[in-house]
Amino acid sequence: MSRIELQHPHHKSPEQTRQALEEVAGKLHARFGVSHHWDGDTLAFNGSGVDGRIAMQPGALHVTAELGFLLSAMKGPIESEIRRVLGERFA
Repeated sequence: MSRIELQHPHHKSPEQTRQALEEVAGKLHARFGVSHHWDGDTLAFNGSGVDGRIAMQPGALHVTAELGFLLSAMKGPIESEIRRVLGERFA
């Protein structure tokens, strides 16, 4: 298994942050079949080969994800894509 962990700053309100994360989760579901649910202020998601969380914190998002064996080989591109999407949604 491989682990991704990163922090991403933002300046949105909690409501705006939750809405933006919900949109991201919807796209993950549509493209990759990843399911999600909220656990307080944390968006938990899982799918084939990935189990992760995005915790809403004041001024930042904390992203953690465990990648299964097959996805571990693509850790770099996956992490880059996460950073790109968060950069677009939380610039």
